[in-house]
Amino acid sequence: MAAPGPADPPPASLLAVENLHVRLERGGRTRPILDGVSLALARREVLALVGEAGSGKSVLARAIVNAVPPPLRVAAGRVLFEGKDVLALGERALKSVRGNRIGFIGANPMGSLDPRLAIGEQIVHKLRSVQPGLSRAEARERVLAMMARVALPSPAARFHEAPFQFSGGMMQRVMIVDALVSEPALVIADNITQPLDVTVAAQIIRLIDSLRESLGTAFLFISSSLPVVAQIAERALVLQEGRVVEEGRVAAIAAAPREAYTRMLVARIPPIWKGVAPLPKVEGAPVLEVANAVRTYVVRRRGTFNAKNQVKAVRDVSFAVRAGENFGLVGESGCGKSTLTRLLAWLERPDGGRIAFLGRDLAALGAAEFKAMRRTFQLLLQDPYGSLPANMPVQRMIEEPLRIHGHGSADAARLAQAAMAEVGLEPELATSLPVGLSAGQRQRINIARALVLKPRLLILDETLSALDQVEQAELLELFLRLQAEHGFSYIFISHDLALVRRVCHRIAVMYLGRIVELADNATLFEAPRHPYTRALLSAMPTLEANRFPREEYLLDGEPPSPIDLPRGCAFRSRCPRAAADCAATDPRLAPFADGNAAACLHPHGGDAPARTPEAADGR
Repeated sequence: MAAPGPADPPPASLLAVENLHVRLERGGRTRPILDGVSLALARREVLALVGEAGSGKSVLARAIVNAVPPPLRVAAGRVLFEGKDVLALGERALKSVRGNRIGFIGANPMGSLDPRLAIGEQIVHKLRSVQPGLSRAEARERVLAMMARVALPSPAARFHEAPFQFSGGMMQRVMIVDALVSEPALVIADNITQPLDVTVAAQIIRLIDSLRESLGTAFLFISSSLPVVAQIAERALVLQEGRVVEEGRVAAIAAAPREAYTRMLVARIPPIWKGVAPLPKVEGAPVLEVANAVRTYVVRRRGTFNAKNQVKAVRDVSFAVRAGENFGLVGESGCGKSTLTRLLAWLERPDGGRIAFLGRDLAALGAAEFKAMRRTFQLLLQDPYGSLPANMPVQRMIEEPLRIHGHGSADAARLAQAAMAEVGLEPELATSLPVGLSAGQRQRINIARALVLKPRLLILDETLSALDQVEQAELLELFLRLQAEHGFSYIFISHDLALVRRVCHRIAVMYLGRIVELADNATLFEAPRHPYTRALLSAMPTLEANRFPREEYLLDGEPPSPIDLPRGCAFRSRCPRAAADCAATDPRLAPFADGNAAACLHPHGGDAPARTPEAADGR
């Protein structure tokens, strides 16, 4: 392997990691996790650390603050921060560094704070613990100022709200407040955009860049995605199995990677506009038909005894999925995708409308009929760690659906073993518990559990979003191979538009509970009509030149509350094309070409679509 090339290191380093070795010591055996890692980071710089899952990125982040847990151990090397070796500091001195001079932002904002307590009070408590000389009033003012700085709306009111009252994007801003309120010199950001939808992720990237300039804070930006890294960092290190294999400017690494591993990472990035092979049109009969589905939740109004609010989560949604078709469903957090998923999987019933599978209305089925129908459509969830029982062996998990549907133990074991082989799970994992398995292995177990019932439709709810790009590409290839062999249909529910671009024949775009555009793959990505679709595309992290420039299309802020929908078009408060009639008329899906449809009074791409008495349903 060639030595890493020149990387234009900064002249004065805030952070210098020198020949760092971390080992895993267990059962008398030793395995290297970090193998001679060195890096330098200047003040105000954003340095990216890129690599797939298991490359050692998060271990390095913990080693920088001397927080490597056993059975891991730092075996050699130094971590110089502001001139002091962090690895040689005592516990008291470390407390003045962790959370104070070095901040941290992780990939799980919703799980980072106590769900029962107000976010403002929690951050005040943390700030005073690392800076005990601050009075409570001083700490509160500093927290409120930082909340305003990261564009959290109504800081004084939101200071008293609990984490569950925030969206994922807002919670990530809260965690940026938590990391920056102590005015650190360095912030470690570990995969912070991976769980976010594209518009929120783009806003977070832009926010970090502005805070770096205004506060003088340096960032170590850890990610598995080179396109994400290219938006924020000038320099990057590529980590493979604990070693830095390539180092340099991000643009140079992306354009001409020197090492085979880096070339593989770049090759795994799916194209968006350049060299995209057209997907064939699918003409099969409908497998799933959704007609005018509505779901509204009634919740108690905060601060009242019995006053109620209506949360309009899904509003008059219609579409169909054909046999052998991959149907995409995209939109920002809070747009209604998850609620619609529960309706499609019949985990909840719609308040109105009809959902039919294989021509049969699910609401009309009796218990026995529905149980038989249930095996033909399966749901795969996002969380590979929380979706498997911790105390059940792998093969037994895969057998469970078969046993529920009446298969004997010998038959269930045979079919489960066949499903394991089909999804690439080694036979020796049959008796293993899921602890210690990678996220990719866990998702293969979930796929095998669904596949063993021979379904006609798989509903993938952000199934690949917790995985790095290499694992995503491997599982995506698996999905397409299984589809070719078995002929089932997929619904891909995702905020990853690159994935949707690669595999989905048609895509529905949701905004505030309603489909605002439904189009074939080529039309949606190359000539979308709705301004919201263009905003989503402008936010995509890509190494290509984006056809929809961010300065023209990217949105700020979040959608209006589904409790208090604006009159007229729900998108008009964020729309650059909004006109007077948008405040009075609520547009519905109307066809414009080849079965495509958009819900906009002033769409892109020519004259407004012809209006019809009934909304287009995408069939």
